[in-house]
Formats: sequence, structure tokens, C-alpha cells
Amino acid sequence: MRRKAKKVTRFTPELKTLIDDMVETMREAPGVGLAAPQVGVQQRVIVVEYNEDEEDEESPKRLYTIVNPQIVAASEETVMGIEGCLSVPGLVGEVERHLAVVVKGQDARGKPLKLDLSGWVARIFQHEIDHLDGVMFTDRATKVWKPSEEEEIYID
Repeated sequence: MRRKAKKVTRFTPELKTLIDDMVETMREAPGVGLAAPQVGVQQRVIVVEYNEDEEDEESPKRLYTIVNPQIVAASEETVMGIEGCLSVPGLVGEVERHLAVVVKGQDARGKPLKLDLSGWVARIFQHEIDHLDGVMFTDRATKVWKPSEEEEIYID
């Protein structure tokens, strides 16, 4: 988890299987994102799934699978938010993140993509890309604690 993941150079059926397995693992956890290093694979692959309407948990979810993601632009404006992590069960932390980011990467077939993200989904992407660089949310948190049962926390 502390090592920098390697760039994917070959888009093989095994990569597609890895992505499918990561999506299944993320959903079973349940979480909103997962990076390959979290499942013991040192490759630059993330999956993210979130409700498009942050206010309505019943809204349709959107699934992203990104290979070799990189943040190429970030807003100057930042916002504090509470994060948790499937790799650090039982703890949450207050983390400052950019309000908006632009992410470039590739899909599972190697086709280039560019995403303009803001709000909650931008936070998820920053958290997952941190995993690819060996960075945990606890490294960035200003405060870390065990949440009470009443606290609603979204976990990567």
C-alpha cells in the first residue's frame, strides 16, 4: 500500500478480469472506490462508483474504471471533508481536497479519456489516485477518529 503502483502498458484480458474483480469487491464492501494496490496488485488502476445525485441515494450510480489515471489540473479552491477507507477499517479522518480536478487516463481497452470532476466524485478520485502513489488518507488528515454509529461516512 505504500509503494507507487506501476503504469499499465498492456491491455490484456487479465486486466479486464482485474477490473471486474475490483468492481465486485468494491460493491461487496460496500465502498465508492477501490485502487488496485488495495487488492494487492501494484498497477495504476482504479474503479469508482457513486450516486450522480449526491442528495438522492436512490439516484442512478455511475461506474468509472480508469487505467493510468493522473490529475492534470486542480482547482485552487479546496474543501474539507470526512473520508474513510476500506484499507483502514474503523477510522475516518478530516481531509482537505481540491473541489474540482481534471483526470486523464485510459479505459479498459486503452482508449484515452478525460474527466472534468467536481464535488464528491472529485474527492473520491483524489483519494483513489493517492492509493496509486502510496498515500493513505490518514497521511493527509488533520484529524482521525473512530466514528460513532450515528455518523454516516462514505468509505472508498
